Amino acid sequence: MKYIKFLLIGILFGIIMTKSEAISWYRMQEMFRFQSFHMYGIIGSALAIGVMMIQWIKRRQVHSVEGIPISFKDKDRSVARYLLGGTVFGLGWALSGACPGPMFTLVGNGFSVVLVVIFSAILGTYVYGLVRERLPH
Repeated sequence: MKYIKFLLIGILFGIIMTKSEAISWYRMQEMFRFQSFHMYGIIGSALAIGVMMIQWIKRRQVHSVEGIPISFKDKDRSVARYLLGGTVFGLGWALSGACPGPMFTLVGNGFSVVLVVIFSAILGTYVYGLVRERLPH
């Protein structure tokens, strides 16, 4: 019962993703072909809300549930890491037709074949952990 709020937020997220058609492979194809603004609007809205929430957290000095102050650390700037990471992420997105967020929503909507994509994403994360020290950071 302690984690019921996370389950409810996940269900709400799934409903929003489904109703906004953000899980639709056709919508993603339209986005990558620059034929529709739909997905760019969703991504842009999420980006704008994220920026506003981070500014709110910084200005109000918000604490986590455990009482620890939330802080943000600057990331090292590196062209190679963003180029390589963005390419791998984009290829995975294009090949699977699913961004990581909607993958679980797709399974919830009955597309069980996406379990292969989820397994592959978990495997890729594990492999990254193994080779992380040898990658350009």
